[in-house]
Amino acid sequence: MSTRQHRLGSGFGARSTTDDVLAGTDLTGRTALVTGGASGLGRETVRALARAGAHVLVAVRDPAGAAEALRGIPGAEPLALDLGDPDSVRACAERVLAAGRVLDLVIANAGIMACPETRLGPGWEAHFAVNHLGHYALVNRLRPALNPAGARVVVVASSGHFLSDIRWDDLHFRTGYDRWLAYAQSKTANALFALRLDALGAAHGLHAFAVHPGSILTPLQRHVPREEQVAQGWMSEDGTPAEGFKSPAQGAATTVWAATSPLLDGHGGAYCQDCDIAGPATTDDMLVGGVKPWATDRDAAARLWELSAELTGVDGFTP
Repeated sequence: MSTRQHRLGSGFGARSTTDDVLAGTDLTGRTALVTGGASGLGRETVRALARAGAHVLVAVRDPAGAAEALRGIPGAEPLALDLGDPDSVRACAERVLAAGRVLDLVIANAGIMACPETRLGPGWEAHFAVNHLGHYALVNRLRPALNPAGARVVVVASSGHFLSDIRWDDLHFRTGYDRWLAYAQSKTANALFALRLDALGAAHGLHAFAVHPGSILTPLQRHVPREEQVAQGWMSEDGTPAEGFKSPAQGAATTVWAATSPLLDGHGGAYCQDCDIAGPATTDDMLVGGVKPWATDRDAAARLWELSAELTGVDGFTP
């Protein structure tokens, strides 16, 4: 069974920026946690939330480097987190809980893309481990800190999910590793995670959303050689982004819209893009976007949750 996807008419669009979306929004007294918030879309998300008054915990692998990158953003507090290391995920959550933090927003932003074949933990494929399992375990461990009066979790997915459903028979690419399919599977997992988290989180005052930020050139592409990016049509020879690509402020706009917009009340679990709920994908053009049916399948979301709980040994939401 798939979830319904229909646009709401938010008044914003593909070219709206974080400042456009948050104009007039006061987040004073709110606390957010943003993974991967020291560069790219994450840093812009942190900047926008902090400018609106939020205190932002910035969970990153290198807190010292993050402190330098976030210099000039008041209210941004680096926090150590390596999503590929279950012990680091546990320690990060324990620090938040021990400090008595109450989290109003969690932005699962960090991720890797198209990296060489890498194994983490007990042999987990790196994209699935970092992009999905790390965030799954972190949010589940943070459940006691989530504001019962109405927390939101926003999971940054991608139109990359177009390329692959969940590979139930070979999640970790034991044979035939393909870096793009590995990334794609993890992005489908992101969308399904948000869908199931919303269903289970309602009893805890929580709602969750997945977002496709659009196509943006950021450090996420560090594993993709420049010549390949040119050949893919992402940029010209001189490095100019292709038509249809967004700036970081435009890319992060959907994230902060999903985190704060009252229009989304009653639409938990939705997959969003361009500062609105996305419609079903009608083509395979990732720049056009939309969402494929396998990324909104509630039965698949429940199956993935059970599998993730088994792999990580963590489940903070299932009764």
